[in-house]
Amino acid sequence: MTEPTTLPLAIDPEAEVYNARLVRREDETESLAYFWVRFEGDPTPFEPGQYMTIGVMVGGKIVQRPYSVASPPAAAGTDGYEFYVRRVQGGTFTPLLFDLQLDHRMRMIGPKGKFTLIPDDDRTHIFISSGTGNAPFISMMRQMLIDGRPRPTVFLNGVSYASELGYRDVVDDWERSGEYPVTFIPTVSRPDDPANADWTGRTGRVETIVGPVLDEMGLTSSNSIAYICGNPDMILSAEATLLERGYPEDQIHKELYWPKGKEPRGVGAADLAAAIDAAMANEDQ
Repeated sequence: MTEPTTLPLAIDPEAEVYNARLVRREDETESLAYFWVRFEGDPTPFEPGQYMTIGVMVGGKIVQRPYSVASPPAAAGTDGYEFYVRRVQGGTFTPLLFDLQLDHRMRMIGPKGKFTLIPDDDRTHIFISSGTGNAPFISMMRQMLIDGRPRPTVFLNGVSYASELGYRDVVDDWERSGEYPVTFIPTVSRPDDPANADWTGRTGRVETIVGPVLDEMGLTSSNSIAYICGNPDMILSAEATLLERGYPEDQIHKELYWPKGKEPRGVGAADLAAAIDAAMANEDQ
């Protein structure tokens, strides 16, 4: 069934709570897009890896969702805050966002989140992400370039289809030019799908290639640190691999998310409760 292209609900165009505007949009696919939202006043400082909450008023109530920022803090006052968002069929917020006209007013609050880089860490950074979970890593890398202090990075991103590899051109350019010391390792989990017919790279879910990549790159707990962002099933599996390889828990930093109502498999109640706050950062709704 095709999702309607018109707004199903009337959005208030001029609510008192609005303090920002949708200033730019670029589509990656029919269901993935980059959005830039800018405060009408002075920008709010944030650290790469943190998230902002954006929303609109509908029927007298705020409809909003938090998203990790993909842009660097240095660009907040000019370009605004960039978000990489998947449109979820039947979702509460993303259908509204995807049908929103440019220059429409919104509310944006934040930042929140503790998924940030350890200062002055020169070890190789292993960034492991699934889907739109690559966004906070892009913010981190962009800001480190601005600061003139890029860190050696191995960047894994797993998607279902090659067309969903957001920021692929950006990271490929960094790697090709040497502007950023990054090795980009994308993977697709549905290699036999006709949509991936031209894909010649790695295949399988991103958590399944963590071990092989560690071996190939000579990465160990003594020379690297891991940051993981994506759905909880992926994170728990990737974390298990790292722990088995001798990485201490404080050397594995995580940001979990999942669509509302879809709890991760194999997670105990205590783990689930502990993950909920972090999960809100990238909840695709």
